[in-house]
Amino acid sequence: MPRYAANLTMLFTEVPSLDRPGLAAQAGFDGVEILFPYDHPVKDWQAALAGMPLALINTPPGDWASGDRGHAAVPGMEETFRAHFLRAADIATRLGAGKVHIMAGVAKGPLATEVFLENLMWAARTAPELSFTIEPLNAEDWPGYFLNDFDQAARILQDLDVSCRVGLQFDVWHAARIHGDAQVVWDKHRDLVNHVQIAGFPNRAEPGGGGFDLTAMFRDLDAQAYEGWVAAEYRPGRATVHGLGWLMALKARDRLIGSAS
Repeated sequence: MPRYAANLTMLFTEVPSLDRPGLAAQAGFDGVEILFPYDHPVKDWQAALAGMPLALINTPPGDWASGDRGHAAVPGMEETFRAHFLRAADIATRLGAGKVHIMAGVAKGPLATEVFLENLMWAARTAPELSFTIEPLNAEDWPGYFLNDFDQAARILQDLDVSCRVGLQFDVWHAARIHGDAQVVWDKHRDLVNHVQIAGFPNRAEPGGGGFDLTAMFRDLDAQAYEGWVAAEYRPGRATVHGLGWLMALKARDRLIGSAS
């Protein structure tokens, strides 16, 4: 069965970040993901998580205000990427994060593809205890981001050695923004997916709607015996705890399936 994670960068923002894991646990989430856990010491996150599983973190983006969005595909920034990756790998290991999302950065062209592949393979060799994701991000919200197409991501994954432990991060919001129909993207690339993020479309609010069939996706996950995370990465339309009917419905569905098996 999937496990459900709250994205603490976008959910429970009514309270400070270190207070959010406790609220997520109270609300019924099985774990959390933290996009950038770099603003607080690891010991503070450890105390805040209090044993709550951490599904995923991102590699550091760099200087966000200057336009940095990671460096894994940026030619000439290999040393910067590797230093940032080592920091992410250390924190992920200390916090028990299941996966690290490797941020590609702003770049384009064949050389960027070559650099990205080399850095992904280096990361896998350097941190053999970790697993990784890559995520296509839509060009409107992330202008210039190198990885901006799910077919492009699939080609890159196919060029990697399978031992690299890198999979596709499927975000319903980005799939819809990039390709217009998230369902088509899911049907085409679901076998590559090792981390799922859900949201509503077109407003990126609570999951559901927008032509994407969450029920069908979960049937596919059941068929694959998927035991990874489904993370809620959306902008709540109201206080987070008042918009979790979708979570209760999915958990009720899982209980029914579990009792029937």
